[in-house]
Amino acid sequence: MSRDAATALHVLDARTFARDSLGLKARKSFTTYSRLDPDTLVLVLSGAFRDRLKSYTWWFPVVGRVPYKGYFDFPLARDEEQALTARGFDAHLGAASAFSTLGWFNDPLLPTTLRADSLTLANTVIHELTHNTYYTRGGAVFNESFANFVGLRGAERFSARRGQNAAAAEVVARWNDEKVLCVFWATLYTRVDSAFKAHPGEEPVHVAERIAARDSLFAEARAQLQQELGPQLKTISIRALQRVRLDNAVLMSRRVYLTDLDAFDAVLAKNGGNLRATIEQIIEAARKSDGKPFDALKVLAAR
Repeated sequence: MSRDAATALHVLDARTFARDSLGLKARKSFTTYSRLDPDTLVLVLSGAFRDRLKSYTWWFPVVGRVPYKGYFDFPLARDEEQALTARGFDAHLGAASAFSTLGWFNDPLLPTTLRADSLTLANTVIHELTHNTYYTRGGAVFNESFANFVGLRGAERFSARRGQNAAAAEVVARWNDEKVLCVFWATLYTRVDSAFKAHPGEEPVHVAERIAARDSLFAEARAQLQQELGPQLKTISIRALQRVRLDNAVLMSRRVYLTDLDAFDAVLAKNGGNLRATIEQIIEAARKSDGKPFDALKVLAAR
């Protein structure tokens, strides 16, 4: 059996696990294959105001306002990044190897997905099927943080179900690193927000003061990221941390995927580690939360 064929079977197994064991809506996602020439499927653009913690957003039907936009046209993506920067925003352009159409279309298996390692593959499949199952309009931060939790905790259980204990332990290590970074980004967000509030006013001098204050905090955070957090992380190299750019666009985009991860774990613990019950409980609470899913999550975590 070729590597691609074995990988495709692995994806299908992860899809079946997500559907049957976790109760996620698989629909027809990842049941077909599309061959693409580019190494990267899609570029994702995010932006933020330079002197305040506010994302630049785009509006789309069904999903509402979101703090990112995907591009299949790479030159156009780079042009849009430059345009945002020229307008005075921080802009960040990154690559993505998969995406979800929230069940509206049959998301295919792609070469970019197949090239990932087996743990990333399982995580990606479960993450995207979580979006098929629940996606609140205009709630990108909750949607992505929730899918991040389900994807990694699901991949852990998928590996354990297959008797791959070392793989399951590796996924746990990745998840623990995500939680360490979650705290780092949340703390940095609070510090930058406080610095901005300490320099109110829209006059150019006050705007310059806010930007200077945040740049000073970003310099401190870069040193902390490499010198303090680096040795704690088990699955992320110092070299990778050295490549992390720090500005408002990056800060806001990281927070999209890494917000209140401990709260998701707390609900899981209260359900005795039953991930399927946890997913169902969180979705039910989020749907009844009147547009405040994180508040509902924290209530569940505190019970």
